[in-house]
Amino acid sequence: MPIRLENVGIAVRDLDAAIAFFTDLGLTVLGRDTVSGEWTDTAVGLDGNHAKIAMLETPDGGGRLELFEYIHPDAIETEPTRPNEIGMHRVAFSVEDIDEALEIAARHGCHPLRGVATYEDVYKLSYVRGPSGIIVMLAQRLKQA
Repeated sequence: MPIRLENVGIAVRDLDAAIAFFTDLGLTVLGRDTVSGEWTDTAVGLDGNHAKIAMLETPDGGGRLELFEYIHPDAIETEPTRPNEIGMHRVAFSVEDIDEALEIAARHGCHPLRGVATYEDVYKLSYVRGPSGIIVMLAQRLKQA
């Protein structure tokens, strides 16, 4: 059975702020909508599900993020995810210039968890605490492995 990744869905507290962050990093908004009704209750598993959504895509067309802001039921605020917690860990992006990507993130109030690391002279990597506490990994390839 062929399978491919369709998208990664992330609930956010402020859809417009999350869209601004990811579009500044280079993603494109494919569409926005407000969804509700029996089909969303069934698909998502929440009665009365009502959300604003946006689908974003990477410039190469190979990756998509679906961002959603709940209107109902109320979103549940939790502590930001830590890198060693079980469950959804992070979303990762390859970037051409990590310093430029970090400057863009900083303009949105989003900063590295610790700093920038170099992995075997192949990648410069940083985990950034993005909008709504999302962990976003930025990776700049330095040379071919």
